[in-house]
Amino acid sequence: MPAKAIYHDTVKNALVKDGWTITHDPLRLKWGSNILYVDLGAERLLTAEKANRKIAVEVKSFVSHSNLADLENALGQYILYRDIIEELEPDRVLYLAVHEEVFETIFQESLGQMLIRKNQLKLIIFNKTEEVIVKWNT
Repeated sequence: MPAKAIYHDTVKNALVKDGWTITHDPLRLKWGSNILYVDLGAERLLTAEKANRKIAVEVKSFVSHSNLADLENALGQYILYRDIIEELEPDRVLYLAVHEEVFETIFQESLGQMLIRKNQLKLIIFNKTEEVIVKWNT
């Protein structure tokens, strides 16, 4: 299994505070002979619908010297995981979790907005200090 992202526990705590139950840490995906690990799997009971909402969350820290390289890596990983999840667990939705500064400096810019639009990128934006989710960008 790969090492946990810097903000793995921060996002996990934020999801729990937001009413989610962590069901997988990590969520294991097997496709053929390949095994991949998404950082977190979570569920929340939607009482009005009496059904569970399932998500998978890939946490990205964006801490290298190049935000563009981090973005390339995150987007490639997101698309790979999303496509596999759509095949294996079509009722689970994948999110990419990034902290507020990353959202504001990368995903609010024109390149980030285009990538969100073209790739139907779903984001969870969290506050890394308070360990809370500040926005769901769906």
